[in-house]
Amino acid sequence: MTGVHLSIIHVTDCFLPRLGGIEVQVAGLAGAQALCGEEVHVVTATRLAAPGDGYSVHRIAVRAPWDLPVHPRAGSHLDRVIVPLAPSAVYVHVGAISPFAWSGVRSALRLGLPTVVVVHSMWDPVVQWCYRVLDRFAPWSSAPLTLAAVSRAAADRMREAVPGISVGVVPNGITPSWWRGIPTQRQDDVVHVVSVGRLAARKEPMALLKALRAVRVDVPLRATLAGAGPEMAVLRRYVERHGMGWVGLPGRLDRQGVGRLLAGADVFVNPAGQEAFGLAALEARTAGVPVIARPRTGVADFVRDGVEGLLTDDLAAGITRLVVQREERFRIAEHNRATEPTHCTWPRVLEALRSCSARV
Repeated sequence: MTGVHLSIIHVTDCFLPRLGGIEVQVAGLAGAQALCGEEVHVVTATRLAAPGDGYSVHRIAVRAPWDLPVHPRAGSHLDRVIVPLAPSAVYVHVGAISPFAWSGVRSALRLGLPTVVVVHSMWDPVVQWCYRVLDRFAPWSSAPLTLAAVSRAAADRMREAVPGISVGVVPNGITPSWWRGIPTQRQDDVVHVVSVGRLAARKEPMALLKALRAVRVDVPLRATLAGAGPEMAVLRRYVERHGMGWVGLPGRLDRQGVGRLLAGADVFVNPAGQEAFGLAALEARTAGVPVIARPRTGVADFVRDGVEGLLTDDLAAGITRLVVQREERFRIAEHNRATEPTHCTWPRVLEALRSCSARV
């Protein structure tokens, strides 16, 4: 390919302005690579995908119910986009079931291109069974590609689906300077418990509300669950029915809004038991807030039990502990402010991604 200008391609079903782990991370990866001088392209089935900042966005989309990111003839369209770009590598970003992304895998392999598949979700038993069956009829685990996941927990789920496969880890990335040094804004002695995330059933926001309701402490307490999603109405009814006026549901916040929320937070809770990574928890930990999350999730890659926060399946007990034990809460907060999760910075993430493509 001497004399041919090489580029990098990311293939993803979903992209901004849709909000989720894949959308945010693909945009972050593309932007970070563009800042390194790479020619970067994002190919997506999201019909109203936002234009890139320093990189190109190619839409292969049709009108579908609820604007689902699917395309019935994705393969031929992907070939026509990919071939002229002569990419040095194709990175395909997969959730639980991602038909457009897997079309990107088939297209890249058909064209003989180095291909890296990055899985951004926790494969539950049903999804594991689907991939196990698929591997028998259309082998993907033995294809000439590199497999990676965004956390050790997500990688373990992939290995459970097809034992013996090699899976690397490419963590999600953040820009620490956006979150480090946020000045604490304490206005009273009320302990403020916060959470940020999509209000969808799989993120288990109701589990957090039930845990908050079960907390029994003499310390003044309030909570804020920031985010938007289909569970909002159910959560509001629960708060009203149980007289939990001390719980706020402000809706979706932009980055500056999240920063202000973390500035007044004492504890951050990620209630999801199937969390592949936990980007909002990483942002809170980087800002200096103690994090409570469940063990055996992606959050465990950057939160150690008793060090950066608590890892427990009993959310109510974890919240109670950090509310009551003020010294422990302060100790964890001071540790988080003094240390940086360096393996989740963009240079380290790009290094892990390049390492995966080199192994193809």
